[in-house]
Amino acid sequence: MTPPNIILSFLCCYLLLIAKPPLTGAAGGRWQVLQNNIGITAMHMQLLNNDRVVIFDRTDFGKSNLSLPDGECRRDPDDTVLKVDCTAHSAEYDVVTNTFRALFVQTDVWCSSGAVMPDGRLIQTGGYNDGERRVRIIRPCATCDWQEVPNGLAARRWYATNHILPDGRQIIIGGRKQFNYEYYPKSSGTTGTFNFPFLAQTNDARIENNLYPFVFLNVDGNLFVFANNRAVLFDYKNNKIVKTYPQIPGGDPRCYPSTGSAVLLPLKNLQSQFVEAEVLVCGGAPKGSYAQALKNNFVGALDTCARIKITDPNPQWVMETMPLARVMGDMTLLPNGNVLIINGAASGTAGWESGRNPVLNPVIYRPDNKLGSRFETQNPTTIPRMYHSTAILLRDGRVLVGGSNPHVGYSFTNVLFPTELRLEAFFPAYLDAQFANLRPKIVTPASQTQIKYGQSLFVRFTVTGTLAPNLVSVTMVAPPLTTHSFSMNQRLLVLVTGKVTSLGKSTYQVQVTTPGSGILAPSGFYLLFVVHQDIPSEGIWVQIK
Repeated sequence: MTPPNIILSFLCCYLLLIAKPPLTGAAGGRWQVLQNNIGITAMHMQLLNNDRVVIFDRTDFGKSNLSLPDGECRRDPDDTVLKVDCTAHSAEYDVVTNTFRALFVQTDVWCSSGAVMPDGRLIQTGGYNDGERRVRIIRPCATCDWQEVPNGLAARRWYATNHILPDGRQIIIGGRKQFNYEYYPKSSGTTGTFNFPFLAQTNDARIENNLYPFVFLNVDGNLFVFANNRAVLFDYKNNKIVKTYPQIPGGDPRCYPSTGSAVLLPLKNLQSQFVEAEVLVCGGAPKGSYAQALKNNFVGALDTCARIKITDPNPQWVMETMPLARVMGDMTLLPNGNVLIINGAASGTAGWESGRNPVLNPVIYRPDNKLGSRFETQNPTTIPRMYHSTAILLRDGRVLVGGSNPHVGYSFTNVLFPTELRLEAFFPAYLDAQFANLRPKIVTPASQTQIKYGQSLFVRFTVTGTLAPNLVSVTMVAPPLTTHSFSMNQRLLVLVTGKVTSLGKSTYQVQVTTPGSGILAPSGFYLLFVVHQDIPSEGIWVQIK
């Protein structure tokens, strides 16, 4: 018979475990500084299909540390700091060669937005001052530069969100004092703006908390729009809300300036009659934090994530606890379907000088694990990434991290968090040498291949170690425009896979079916990966249309 004191001991331990399940595992991942000074701070980043990253900050910081080439200067009588500026406020980073060049942006891109069109062009919209109604276009080529369209927008867009639609247009939603949306490019009947009262309803007086709303294209063709602490399913074609979701438990705001982040979790079972879609919202700042930060009282950030199945008839938020509280964090979808939560602060909010206590450790979130065992803390960086930081996935599986500037100008001395001009890469643990024999390498199709909707596609790959055929998947990732802790247009699809066939000499082939429509995968360029035992290959570019 077991002694009573042992039983009591066991019960106490058991109750402790169920009260607070273990959330962290062994630390993983490593860091590398790629560039010590790219001359500008990476407030916005977008990977293009030529493996180059377009980076930009704002034109009214004053001089940057990157000169425009050939003695060029930006002459702007409307600029609030410098009327003649011979420095760049945009740069292009070449991932393959680890080099960068200056780009010439003519009007203020501060706190702007954008998305990549189906043909690979980055269409970048809005900003501040003379940039607030501009549309800027850059093509993916070795010598391309920004082209600008004056009055390309019907309304001033500052802190707006863009999303690619199934028909290839962009929808541009909200922005400061804009409770409406519009489209780009314009066509007959869509030259103006369309009222969206939900944005007015989620606007906190003098604080807002609904800027850069989290927008995702749902599998039914409607838009999931989250602002402040609640969300709706929006039929943009008929300008009608078709579903109102419950308020997030606790009621704390998650959008700018309380700045949490959000992702649409990987879409799976794409050929089933009812594809499920889930959204994950993590971090942010408690209600009232912004006003407190203005008084130099920096409230602790939220340590919760809220997850909701947006396709459910009766959807409910499920709350989870992160190992680290975080505001101004970025959420990046990794090729294996996990979510990287990176950058940000443990207290304060977004806004000038309003964040404190940088969070140096990223966290991996594994959506397929059981509730209570999804988070794993990663090894820390040495560089604080505060307000105006960014992170994006690269084709080789690394995550490019840049930015951090909580100051009105460039400030490098006598400040808590100096303006940050370094670029670094985070290497998730799947890139560790110990997994080299499990890592697939795609043989065919070649990168830049065009694919069609609902197409049967054979993907050939090699694995030098022992293959586990039932642990092979193929994913497609849409590279987003990332700014202010939200990655616009980020999307990961797990393709339907058939049998894996051995072709000899460590070579294998898997048959997959591409997404069936532009509702599941809007037309454009995606990164395609083969994933084996959670270890992704290097990606290839595919263009679906």
